Amino acid sequence: MADTIKLSSPGTKEFWEIPILYKDEHLLAIDKPANLLTSPDRNDPDRPNLMKLLHAGIEAKKPWAVKHGTDYLAIAHRLDFETSGVTLLARSKSVLIHLANLFGSDKPLWTYFALVNGFPAETVFEVDMPLSQHPMQHALMRVDPKSGKKSLTRFEVLEAFRRHAWIRCNPVTSRIHQIRVHLKWVKLPICADSIYGGKSLWLSSIKKNYRLKENEEEKPLTPRLALHAARLELKHPITGGPVVIEAPLPRDLAVALKYLRKYSVPGAGQDGVEGSVPLDAPNAADQG
Repeated sequence: MADTIKLSSPGTKEFWEIPILYKDEHLLAIDKPANLLTSPDRNDPDRPNLMKLLHAGIEAKKPWAVKHGTDYLAIAHRLDFETSGVTLLARSKSVLIHLANLFGSDKPLWTYFALVNGFPAETVFEVDMPLSQHPMQHALMRVDPKSGKKSLTRFEVLEAFRRHAWIRCNPVTSRIHQIRVHLKWVKLPICADSIYGGKSLWLSSIKKNYRLKENEEEKPLTPRLALHAARLELKHPITGGPVVIEAPLPRDLAVALKYLRKYSVPGAGQDGVEGSVPLDAPNAADQG
């Protein structure tokens, strides 16, 4: 069984058991769950966030902190609230400084997986469009060719469905909401991305003759932003050796793919067929 960090927020009655993906004397990487802030919300500082929970656990000498001899942790980067996957932490201030320099130079290679609304014309494509903060809605980003910062993301379609696609995303630069805004720009918003126009995936929209049981309410197959940070490749900040960290596909996205493969394959009959139409030889879900 994977080693985990157990965190809780009594005030909101929430509990998280977070898998450790990588650990050495300098680094700790965890698989951040969806719907957990990475760092404090400026507008709501009492809202649970990963850093506050980790620091509280260290201060209280929780079993996980004692077991791993942890007295310092700092986030090296941020994932959005709804995004799951690889999150890297420094185990000392000096390592944090090294990581900040490393991430600032665009050297780490990130791989994300996204389930999107729509289907691109090309299997492999990139979006090279500058981004800036939205002038009216400061929590949002937008494409801004005149005054935005350089932003480049490379994409590859791994599986094609009737009205959706499973896409590998490799951001070359690191801007807030970069993948989300670039996919919106090419009219492929991520499923359940409410602020950038992504619609949720519902089983009733892909399965013919879908019927709910009496008094049952349908829930979306994508209850949150369908974006997962699956892999991080970087040079170790102290040893200089290669480090590869991977986070398995979370259950919600695996289930969504399962139903799309069964009921929404291009060219299938109305009832769909078992299987999928992969555009990248291995099973895409196994690559995260």
